[in-house]
Amino acid sequence: MPRKVTKSLVRDIPADRMYNSVQVQRLVNRVMLNGKKQLAERLVYNGMQKAADRLKVKNPLDVFEQAMKNVQPQVETRSRRVGGANYQIPFEVKGQRQNHLTMMWFVAAARARKGMSMEDRIALELVDAYNNTGTAVKKREDTHKMAEANRAFAHFAR
Repeated sequence: MPRKVTKSLVRDIPADRMYNSVQVQRLVNRVMLNGKKQLAERLVYNGMQKAADRLKVKNPLDVFEQAMKNVQPQVETRSRRVGGANYQIPFEVKGQRQNHLTMMWFVAAARARKGMSMEDRIALELVDAYNNTGTAVKKREDTHKMAEANRAFAHFAR
């Protein structure tokens, strides 16, 4: 008897209206609170435009893509119990999880900035990520350092 086929857990997200990019739409969805999508779109689009103006780049989508590339993690650590001890084992981050972590870290870093509008926070975080500085990039570097420090336990991975 054949096994039941499971459906894919990844939702198909339509591209956003302005830039026709799925990644921008993911950011809009992550920024959105209480179903206020138009507000989230306005914040993200204006933030991207402000970041492009600060960096003197014509296309805000280029700034966004480069910033996300700079935040994207390559490796992470996962906890695994081996013989009564917990080890942090480094694993390569693949596909959808890479994008998910990138968006989570970016939005968390933007929300952590205080004393300005969310639009300005997004713009500043985009500029910082574009220049390989800022909280989101630091989070990626810390994750990579943790994985590098625990490289000796990589043989516990399956």
